[in-house]
Amino acid sequence: MTDPLPVDDKGPKVPPTYPPRTPPPQKKPVEAPRPQPSTKPVTSSLPLPGPQQARLEARRPRMAIRDRRAANWAFTAYPWTGSQAVRKVTETVRSWGFNHPKDDVLKQAVRLLVDAATADEGRRISVHVADQDAMLLVVVLSHTPAGPDDTVLADLAAVPGTASCGTDTSDEGRRVWAVLSTERPRTRATPAA
Repeated sequence: MTDPLPVDDKGPKVPPTYPPRTPPPQKKPVEAPRPQPSTKPVTSSLPLPGPQQARLEARRPRMAIRDRRAANWAFTAYPWTGSQAVRKVTETVRSWGFNHPKDDVLKQAVRLLVDAATADEGRRISVHVADQDAMLLVVVLSHTPAGPDDTVLADLAAVPGTASCGTDTSDEGRRVWAVLSTERPRTRATPAA
């Protein structure tokens, strides 16, 4: 036979069928987490830190266009994006009052830049245009990590009115750019015979 349950003035004592109550978790940690040192590589031009100094981390500056007229557009990287970009750039350059470079020169330069950026197979590209001192800067960003590709530079240099061109890679992706002259091309004077 089993022993009878203990009885008090409220009735028999039965063990609980639920777990005992636990205290709630703390709302704040006991100590704030300590900052972890950066493990990114340090640029070779910076001096190495001493034993009690923090490591310096050098970042490449982001592209910034200041104190001049500028316009930019974001496009989805499709093969037909070049014609949209050409139209927008041409409208903007003409609204700024520039007659040169001619429309076909702008079309050729912008199309080369956009085609180079879409070849990186990213999801989007952005086109930036700025002016200063009778020059136009056209920059196209691919927004995807891709190595610099110099094959487009020969084609850009062959565009009439190109003052300079280049390509590089940053944390924003690959940049391809060209500087175009807005001055009227000079005609050659033939010497009198």
